[in-house]
Amino acid sequence: MLNQRLQQRMLQKLSPQQILLMKLLQIPSLALEQRIKQEIEENPVLEISDEFEDVPSEDADSELDGSSTAETADDDGPDNDIDIADYLDDDDIPAYKLNAGNQSADDEHHEIPFAAGTSFHEMLIAQLGLHDLTPEEEIIANTIIGNLDDAGYLQRDLNAMVDDLAFTQNLTTNKKEIERVLHIVQELDPPGIAGRNLQECLLIQLKRLGNIPGIRLAVLIIERYFDDFIKKHYDKIMKRSHSTEDELRESINIILNLNPKPGTSASEQSRDNHYIVPDFIIINKDGELELVLNQRNMPELRLNRTYVDMLEAYSENKGKKSSGGQKEAVMFIKQKIDSAKWFIDAIRQRQHTLYVTMKAIMDYQYNYFLDGDETKLKPMILKDIAEKVSLDISTISRVANSKYVQTPFGTFLLKSFFSEAIQNDQGEEISTREIKKILSDCIESEDKTSPLTDEELTGILKEKGYPIARRTVAKYREQLNIPVARLRKNI
Repeated sequence: MLNQRLQQRMLQKLSPQQILLMKLLQIPSLALEQRIKQEIEENPVLEISDEFEDVPSEDADSELDGSSTAETADDDGPDNDIDIADYLDDDDIPAYKLNAGNQSADDEHHEIPFAAGTSFHEMLIAQLGLHDLTPEEEIIANTIIGNLDDAGYLQRDLNAMVDDLAFTQNLTTNKKEIERVLHIVQELDPPGIAGRNLQECLLIQLKRLGNIPGIRLAVLIIERYFDDFIKKHYDKIMKRSHSTEDELRESINIILNLNPKPGTSASEQSRDNHYIVPDFIIINKDGELELVLNQRNMPELRLNRTYVDMLEAYSENKGKKSSGGQKEAVMFIKQKIDSAKWFIDAIRQRQHTLYVTMKAIMDYQYNYFLDGDETKLKPMILKDIAEKVSLDISTISRVANSKYVQTPFGTFLLKSFFSEAIQNDQGEEISTREIKKILSDCIESEDKTSPLTDEELTGILKEKGYPIARRTVAKYREQLNIPVARLRKNI
């Protein structure tokens, strides 16, 4: 049976301005610059100015106020309920740069130099010119190089590459031919390039070393006893290869000096962006910390005067009969001005939120930021900062996401300063990051021939006054990317 009824519901929805602000909070300074350029391309009312200009003048405001209060004859216009003077009022055109006092016109403007060079793939293709290849072999070689990942490995199956060449290059070939060209590519520098797995990558490098002491056993280990080698079952390797401990040690040292990711070393020399642009800068002035919000390379925004003048002209002639196209143009300008003002205001709110949040973090960890001693880090969670600045926890999380702070002792990810608290044997709350630092120091100073187990590390921490469980030690060790004791063992 169908029936109708009225029902009231309370819904909470985010406005477009709030959504815009949340998105801007998440991105770092370098990405914000690109986001501003994108907004300028999409909104013709928004533009960059070298120097802020007041838009419009007071005389223009007074004239517009007078014209807007007068009754006009065009009562059925689509803009009749909108006061055009609201779009031309100085107070409604925020400029986020006006509140920044950390730079002046006399400051030197330093651009961050980004390295520009030959890419990893371009370097390999250039080396192909030194080989006498047929046009078909050159196409196959370029396809192989194009399928290499950042580490220099060929992850693409050769049978799949046969289909790729047939569809994209109209070249009929087979797996055997691709494998033959692959061996040519594997002769390029750096050694180990185009290996299909770690085992093949290491073998390529070993065979390039020539006849040196210990090389034959090293090749035998990688070819036949690779699984035992990665699991560090050295006793099994010595027994099966009939080698002594000294011979095994010599061969393992050769293997450990190889590069497991040859593509990484080659691409580091040509990587365009390997600099971190900090969002905050903390300066220590004679024991007093000063926080600066990094606004370098941040364009200053304003409304395009041309569109403002168009609204002024329309306001002056509002008493006259206007065409439908002219009204549509005015509505378009109003929408774009609204969008521009929202964006500028969101930028201003973003800068304010970033500053107050980082200021609260700096005050909370004041002793740490004075000298960088990690043992002085206090336990701090998102809720602690959210309560200090009276913001939501999700907002603090967005601020901490992908943001970096430059300090006198290094540049750090903002999220790294947040840590949980545990109690020591005296009942004092300490940061888990302090525990990790002590754990890392213990492992670094251990005897590598007999590395410390998790049980032994637990005992050391308890002696130092940190009563934590063995599974907690294992969790912290994994978070530090430190392998288990067996994999840390050296002979």
